[in-house]
Amino acid sequence: MLVVLMDNKLLSPEQICQTCLLADQSGQPRWRQGELRCGRALQRTTATQPEQYECQMGFRIAHIE
Repeated sequence: MLVVLMDNKLLSPEQICQTCLLADQSGQPRWRQGELRCGRALQRTTATQPEQYECQMGFRIAHIE
C-alpha cells in the first residue's frame, strides 16, 4: 500500500495524486514492479523503515506492507 506522508499525517494517494499531471489515467501514482516511476527512491536510515520515495511534486511517499 502506498501512503503520502505529510507532517504527522498519512494520506491516501487519491487525495494528492488526483490533480497531479504525472499520475496515471486513474489518478494513481505511477507504481510499477515495486518502484515509483514518477519519483525517486530515498535512502533508508534503518532496515525497519519502509521504502520511501519523493515524487516529482515534492511529496514523500512510503510503501507500507
